[in-house]
Amino acid sequence: MDDEHQQEDWAGSRINRLPSFTEVLSRRTRPPVDLFMFYLFLQREGAEDVLDFWLDVQQHENLCRAYFKDVRKSGRSIKEDWPQYWDYARRRGSIYGTVVGLHPDGNGKRSTASTGDLVGEQEKRHLVATDEKHGARSTSPNFITPMSEGTRVGSPPTEDQPRSSTPFSLSGRTPTLFNLKRASRAPTVIPRSTPITRQNLIASAERIYFRYLSPAGNVVNSQENHEIYLPPSLRIHSFPLSSASEPRTQTELNLMAQIPDMFHAQKEYCFRAMEQDAFPRFLRSKAFGNLTPVSGLVRLILGLIILWIGLATAFSLVFLDVQPKSKRFFLFLPFSFAVLFLVSHQYELDPILVFLGQSETTPFRTLTIREPYVKKLLLGRAIWVSVLTAAFVVALTFIFWAVPGHRL
Repeated sequence: MDDEHQQEDWAGSRINRLPSFTEVLSRRTRPPVDLFMFYLFLQREGAEDVLDFWLDVQQHENLCRAYFKDVRKSGRSIKEDWPQYWDYARRRGSIYGTVVGLHPDGNGKRSTASTGDLVGEQEKRHLVATDEKHGARSTSPNFITPMSEGTRVGSPPTEDQPRSSTPFSLSGRTPTLFNLKRASRAPTVIPRSTPITRQNLIASAERIYFRYLSPAGNVVNSQENHEIYLPPSLRIHSFPLSSASEPRTQTELNLMAQIPDMFHAQKEYCFRAMEQDAFPRFLRSKAFGNLTPVSGLVRLILGLIILWIGLATAFSLVFLDVQPKSKRFFLFLPFSFAVLFLVSHQYELDPILVFLGQSETTPFRTLTIREPYVKKLLLGRAIWVSVLTAAFVVALTFIFWAVPGHRL
């Protein structure tokens, strides 16, 4: 019941606006602009792996956050339990600063000291996140000075550098990212039936790396590969740790200290890619329409066929000079279906479904529209589509009624 009341409060705050991408990802929205519908939208484009990656990294960060909280609840400090991470986070900063008890300067900014060699060999920048409440996501990431060679992955190029294609740009699509027949797969969920260990954190990071970031030929342990597109500055070329054996050497311990923050920059990049490219198209599709592309195409085909039948019948009545002339008024039946289907295809909106409070999820399957502002938008557009359809039907019917009959 509390969740329902909370959903109602969140929905009430969006009476006169569309939801933000952050609200969708945090599951604060209702159909047809909820996370489930966004996942289906990406799946139709063959790009659901980008969202899967974001959700898996979010789960990984939540796991790390839970580990740090468990350590603090046990009465030990992070410095005592994991000195390598404490040293790394103290010098470099961390998205878990609030949880581990760090208070870096600049409201969470990382320092520029270099460690380890977990990723590429270019000078990189990385993001700062201070929003602990929403999964440590920064809505306005700050860029800091370049880091030395051998640091972990950084942020996307700055404005002075060439901007890489997003995973959703047509020029930037890769065959490994866009396989249209790929089966749906839910993001990884890590249960907490036992206390979280650092090996669990390594296993989580390892699973994410080999599933999303490793080239298809490098997949191990028969894991399913869903490599996503990332710009060169964000690619991780190797994962030198293994969840099967505990790190022992000082180098491995230093590398393990990077595991909690390892994928945050890539996660931020995917967030911005979805927010700037896929999410606006999702809103246009679901907040201003209620049909799937397949359903719209079927309506176009049916509309053209029925329109051809209606016109053929109309010309037959005219050139056969069928009497009484009032019989031509029955032309409104095929014209109504034809125009309704064609206008619905054009606007990607079926007014009958809207009046019934329904929106399509997959072709010819619907769910109830529950987002208040979206319901208002769709209702207004449905009324417009209905008026436009009626105007076309009346015009066509009266044109063929008024034409004098002439038997050939």
